[in-house]
Amino acid sequence: MTRQPLRLAIMEAERVLADAGVASPRADAELIAAHVLDVPRGKLLLTPMVDRQVVDAIAGLVRERAKRVPLQHLLGWAALGPVTVHVGPGVFVPRPETELLLEWGLGVLAGRVAPVVVDLCTGSGALALAVATARPDAVVHAVEVDPTALAWARRNLGDSGVRLHAGDVTDPSLLTELDAQVDLVLCNPPYVPVDTPVPPEVGEHDPFAAVFAGADGLAVIRHVVNLAARLLRPGGAVGIEHDDTQGDAVPALLSTRKVLTGVADHADLSRRPRFATAYRS
Repeated sequence: MTRQPLRLAIMEAERVLADAGVASPRADAELIAAHVLDVPRGKLLLTPMVDRQVVDAIAGLVRERAKRVPLQHLLGWAALGPVTVHVGPGVFVPRPETELLLEWGLGVLAGRVAPVVVDLCTGSGALALAVATARPDAVVHAVEVDPTALAWARRNLGDSGVRLHAGDVTDPSLLTELDAQVDLVLCNPPYVPVDTPVPPEVGEHDPFAAVFAGADGLAVIRHVVNLAARLLRPGGAVGIEHDDTQGDAVPALLSTRKVLTGVADHADLSRRPRFATAYRS
């Protein structure tokens, strides 16, 4: 069987993906090649020549990616901080920017012994699992309302010790047993205003209810703010990811609860508003 340069296959994949409007064609092409070869992306150079069947397998996945099927669906996984989780149809794909919220949350937990953490709108369970991995002494609870997402979270959390709850953040009785006992509440909720244009990977593949939240995108966050104010112990903290148009609105919502102080908003690496935080007085 004739072997071919892997470099040429990756170059062709990059061209196809760029023509299709994929935002990161080179990175996606290399990740697909690494997936097919079952090697880390950083070791692709160690495989300069590949069989035709490898080239064909890469081309097949590239065709799907060019249709704007999420890369993570094709690979079957997504990374968040120290963890990798299974993802696919029916669950929101974790985004790299959520690592900033994770980093902030772990900073809050520094110096706290056996902290209690709640991850609301957990989706795949990635954020809860990342906290539990970084802080094995923590008691971590994860909450999700969608049955399909719950199934993904159950698979990802496995025997991690994270306590998974089927629950709705709009339910006033949710987690009442944890009232005033929680050190950290994290949430990456649906926050995109309805009718906002989004990439095909989001609009056609992420669950609608995991992305959009009313005309202003704040329908779920309003409930999260109230729930966090109830759950947090004095000195506890809440961090809520939000749309980059909500850098004023979400801190304003946090400020409506008098027990929440030190309200601040945090930017992502592109200096766009990304998540808001507050502390329980």
